[in-house]
Amino acid sequence: MCEDDHGIGRRALFVTGAAAALTLGTVSFPNGSAAEAADNQETKTVRGTLPTGSPDFVYLPVDVPEGVREIKVSYTYDKPSVPAGTQGNALDIGIFDERGTELGDKGFRGWSGGARTEFFIRADDATPGYIPGRIRAGTWHIALGPYTVAPQGLTYEVTITLTYGTQGETPAPVYPPNRAKGRGRAWYRGDCHMHSWYSDGRRTPAEIAALARSAGLDFINTSEHNTHSSHAHWADQAGDDLLIMLGEEVTTRNGHVLAVGTDPGTFIDWRYRAGDNRWARFAREIRRTGGLVVPAHPHATCIGCGWKFGFGEADVLEVWNGPYTPDDEVTLAEWDNTLVAAVREEHGRWLPAMGNSDAHRDPDAIGTPQTVVLADDLTREAIQEGIRAGRSYVAESKNVSLTFTAAGGRGEHAGIGERLRVDRDTPVTVRLEAQGAPRCTVRFVTDQGVLFTSDPLPVTGSGTVEWRTTAQYAAYVRAELRHEAAVGPLPGVLAAFTNPIFLGRA
Repeated sequence: MCEDDHGIGRRALFVTGAAAALTLGTVSFPNGSAAEAADNQETKTVRGTLPTGSPDFVYLPVDVPEGVREIKVSYTYDKPSVPAGTQGNALDIGIFDERGTELGDKGFRGWSGGARTEFFIRADDATPGYIPGRIRAGTWHIALGPYTVAPQGLTYEVTITLTYGTQGETPAPVYPPNRAKGRGRAWYRGDCHMHSWYSDGRRTPAEIAALARSAGLDFINTSEHNTHSSHAHWADQAGDDLLIMLGEEVTTRNGHVLAVGTDPGTFIDWRYRAGDNRWARFAREIRRTGGLVVPAHPHATCIGCGWKFGFGEADVLEVWNGPYTPDDEVTLAEWDNTLVAAVREEHGRWLPAMGNSDAHRDPDAIGTPQTVVLADDLTREAIQEGIRAGRSYVAESKNVSLTFTAAGGRGEHAGIGERLRVDRDTPVTVRLEAQGAPRCTVRFVTDQGVLFTSDPLPVTGSGTVEWRTTAQYAAYVRAELRHEAAVGPLPGVLAAFTNPIFLGRA
């Protein structure tokens, strides 16, 4: 075993890329024949210290010779005590192959963030989060991501082991189909944000699929942090009753975004901040590969979770993430403000909302909440079109079902996500039918605020609520079902909410 120091003060560093990235000195190994003559393996360990204010990514180049059949990397770092309110150390890790580290290029071979302390890559297999494939000679780069650095600095140790020998065969990927056996035009339930052991989750794809079926879901979307490595591991979990779409949670330092339903094998890069002016490029890449752009939990309180890129490139907004909390309430209010702005602008584009579980491990519940979509069939394209059009509502579980409509006096009719084209002074009847929401209160929210609040529904959970208005009084109407508030004037936790129905001829 060889050892080397890579402290910032001890070795020259080379600035790479546009913004926050640095490259350390290269780790070199002997050629394959020399190592093979020894014991078929060669290991080197490098150590260094990163100060506060370190760049987002630090690349450790590794010269990989011919004849390598496996790369294995392990790492550790110190976690000193810090004062209350001060961030400690957190160091992520991943790897790029000999094709390089250029943003959005083909060199990506895996990422585990802070979920694992070691990984391996071979032609025939790889650690979850990493992409199997041939180990080609050239300069590979281990990517270190100092997520947070304590005032004392972050001291790390990285151990690289190369194993020499004949490489195996890389299995051809098999992906889930883009279609399941649907019910024609119908309401389909789904959850588009969850994590398996292919990123920082603890569940296998088989466990997730079983939980999805138990939660009454018709479709799910894979959304591992910063890797597409799970895409080839879901085919045997799909079936006539469950559509499995493929995607990614693009986890930047300035917020997270779901790529929902991209083409199989699509990787979306995440190594940029809002100030780098790269986001529009990758939003277009998500759409080019067939996906929807969905900013996730934009007001979550975790480090780096707050959404800083604006909603100009978004197709949909994740308003409700997991069990309903105050940050979801803030997002709901912000989303409602975007609706108000849209109806105030001529031909304004409105942003539909959705909800997902973001489930990682027990006791996180798959399908809490779930997005219920009116789609022409249970296919990737039809589900995406329903979500994009806002023909959907969000429910806390499979027990909650809604029918929400608006009707004019001459037979005009519109449903969720649609426009009721009536004159400004034409009377409009808004009607909500609910099941599975015992003692919940119904609120009708408009561009003028909450204009109607019902009495609680009966304990059976079923009921119908009607309200009369005009397009002059309400440019749109959306419905909220809330549980009884625990304290005073608080609105109560959501049980469900709908996308809006727009009123008027505009």
